[in-house]
Formats: sequence, structure tokens, C-alpha cells
Amino acid sequence: MSDAILESQPKQPTTTSSTNTVVPGSSKGSLDFGKLVADHRAYFLSGVTRSAEWRESQLRALHSMMKDHAEDFYAALWSDLRRNRIEADFVDVKFMTSEIDHVLSHLRRWMKPVPLSTPYQLAPSHAEVRFDPLGVGLIIGTWNYPLMLTLSPLVAAISAGNCAVIKPSEVSPATGEAIARFLPEYLDRKAFSVVLGAVPETTALLEQQWDHIFFTGGTSVAKIVMTAAAKNLTPVVLELGGKNPTIVHSSANLRVAARRIAFGRWFNTGQTCTAPDYVLAFKDVAAEFLKCLKETLVEFYGDDPQNSPDLGRIVSTHHFDRLVKLLDSGTIFHGGQQDRNDRFIAPTILTNVSPDSPAMQEEVFGPILPVLEVDSVQEVIQFVNARPSPLGLYLFSEDSSVTEQILSSTSSGDADVNDCTLQPTIHDLPFGGVGNSGMGKYHGEWGFRAYSNARGVLSHSTKIDIGGLRYPPYDHNRILREIVMPS
Repeated sequence: MSDAILESQPKQPTTTSSTNTVVPGSSKGSLDFGKLVADHRAYFLSGVTRSAEWRESQLRALHSMMKDHAEDFYAALWSDLRRNRIEADFVDVKFMTSEIDHVLSHLRRWMKPVPLSTPYQLAPSHAEVRFDPLGVGLIIGTWNYPLMLTLSPLVAAISAGNCAVIKPSEVSPATGEAIARFLPEYLDRKAFSVVLGAVPETTALLEQQWDHIFFTGGTSVAKIVMTAAAKNLTPVVLELGGKNPTIVHSSANLRVAARRIAFGRWFNTGQTCTAPDYVLAFKDVAAEFLKCLKETLVEFYGDDPQNSPDLGRIVSTHHFDRLVKLLDSGTIFHGGQQDRNDRFIAPTILTNVSPDSPAMQEEVFGPILPVLEVDSVQEVIQFVNARPSPLGLYLFSEDSSVTEQILSSTSSGDADVNDCTLQPTIHDLPFGGVGNSGMGKYHGEWGFRAYSNARGVLSHSTKIDIGGLRYPPYDHNRILREIVMPS
């Protein structure tokens, strides 16, 4: 998510409840965050959350919440983003229940210690890696996928046996209210709380001592989060964003590429951190690709996209105004219509875009797609590498040598070949950024490990003690080196 987006967020929430709402369990309390964290830490130290049975019960309860209140979540997402029911069901409810099912089917295996070999000089001994929960975590959600991107980290925290305080985004107030209302009805109230509020509440939360912080948002705020975490040497996962390059090679299936890029770019009205941010199309196929992309947009959203039931709205007028300014970054090849009162911007393709234009200097995060032309694979590599590492890189090519050359010469958090934005749906794949697009990975076992301390344990037998080789007084004729530094 771009810094400009975050900086333009309203300073106060528009929720229907009190700005200073703290929800420990189901009751609203005061802003004593120190006590809130202390209570959760005491519960964690009781050892209750460590068992597989407790973790599984919480995951099943979260699964039930998603199913039981799906209609409420659909309504909240419509209120916040005008997200249609099919998209909300696919991305939020079904993704969450699928992820929980995946974790439940593998959790006990993940929890088992991993045995390791030991050198013969230390025999008899046994080495293993155990995965211990970290403690009490803070999860700061975001507004573009306010349900999934808030609760998916919670799945990881639960799977590893942690307690957590969840802070939904104030920019998507209806969804935040829904989470605060329903989550305490299902999960262990001694382990989990929901805090509603805006910048003051988030700032106060960051002043507490946490065992882990998970933040989804933009780079500038991530630096604030990381600075706060550094005061207590708290580990963090930062899920950010960036300008995801989408490369259309001469060998690409252009019609398929156009459809898949259109889906990835304009799903959720382009407000997706993994969405294609700009296209680098090879010159010999650029005109045909643009033709296919324009035809696809008409097919998807019709001649009057404002009346399409499948196109959402910009989350706020702040973001609407920012996006309208980006329309001047090039020639409008298709789209460009706008309605501020409705927070509507039509799916728009920009051509003749300069690499120095505003649309190429910040993450677009909206329904606008700049298309630039390139001559060679080397130009693509140089263009991508001259910019901060993106969260995702997308390549449409039927030439495997080109695919390998680009993948092996660039850096990104994730990549998708001949499609885009789908890599987070694979639960076994690590999801996360690199450099300015974030740090740390989650989903599936990667999330379990992000919330675990990989604890190395070496156990010895006392039946045999090779003290003559190990203990003083040392005899230089002995093979002490073999003991101290085994090969």
C-alpha cells in the first residue's frame, strides 16, 4: 500500500461506537492498554495456549464465526468498499475458511519437534528444533481487505499458540465493527481482544511491550511501527506493497494475458497490494495487447462501468482525489470517467506514460493501469531493478528461457508466471515482501513459524562421559579439536 494512501487517511474513525473502544471479550472498557496486554500475557504464561487442543478449538471457533456471520461480513464490506458479494465471498470468507482448514489438517505435524543429526564426537546425544509460541502479539489490520488481511495473521498467531490484540483499520469502520462484535463471541476472551480507534489508539498500542507485531500497510507507517518495536527488540512482520511490474513478452498469449491482468488489476477496484501496478509490454505486441485489454474491460464491466454490479468504489474521497491527479500522467487510452460523489473512477488504461510521471512514482492502488513499451528483456530487467523491490512480479511469456532469465535477474516478494495476484491463494507458498515491500512471510506453515521461536535443543546422556578429552587439564596430545570443533 502506498505511503500517499496512508498519509491521506482520516485521523479519526467513523465507527458508530466510541472512538476509544476497547473490546476485551465482549465488553467495552477504558484505554488501559498496559493492563490489557498484562492480562493476556498472564494467560499466556499459564500455558493454556500451548496445547494442540486449545489451538484447534480456537481455529474451529474462528471458522464457525466466518460461516455463521458471512452475511454480516458481506454487508460490512459492501458498506466500506461496495465490494460485491461474489468477491467478498471468494476473497474474505472462503479464503479464510480454506486457510483454517489447511492449518487444521497440518498443525500437529508442524508442532512436532524436528530431529537433527549430531556428530559422533558428542554421542550419545540428540538434537531437535522445537517451535515455541512467542507470547502476546499485536495485529494491525488494513482497509483494502479489512477482513482477510486482519484475520489471516490471527490464524497464524493461533496456530503457533499465541495470544493477540487485533486493531482493525478505522478506514473500513463497518468491517472493524463487525470483527469487534463477533470475534469475542467465539474466541477465548482471555487470549484475544479487539481494539477500535484511529491514530491515537494505534500509537498507544505501539507503546506497549509486545512479543510480536504484525503490520499491514505502507512503508512510512511501517517505519514508525518498526521504530516502536525496536525499543523492546520486538520481532515484526511487515506486509507492505509497492509497484508490481507486469511484463507482457512477445511470446505471450495476449488475449489470455489481457483477461488475467484485467482481473488482477481491477478486482476490488484496483485496491489490492498484489495487483499489477504497471505493464511493460514488448513493442511488437503492445498495440494488440492494448486492443485485447480494452475489449476485456468492456466485456467485464460494460460500456457504462458505473452501473456494473461487479465494480466497487474507491474507499474514500481522499483516495479518489489522489487517483484523479494520476490520470494526468499519460494519455487516457480507455476509461477516465469519474464521479466524486459516488467515489467512482472507471477502469482506465494510460499510455504514453513517462517513467518519471506521478503514476510511476507511487503505488497506484486504484483502477488505473499505466502501460509502457519496452524493446528487450535486458531493458525489462534494468527497469525493474532500478526501482524498489516489489511485492509481486508478473510475467506473461511462453518462452521458458525468457521466464527464467527475468526471474533469476530480478527480486520481488513473490512472482506469478502467466497469471497475477493468485500466489497468496496457495497456502503452502510463503507470502510477503522484500526490501521496501516488506519483511517476513506468512500463510500456512510460514505463518506458524513466523509466530514461533525455533528453539534448538541438544540433549545428552550421562551414562558415558568423555571427560578426559573435554575437561582440563588439557593434554595437547589428545584430540581436543575434534571435540570442540567437530567436522
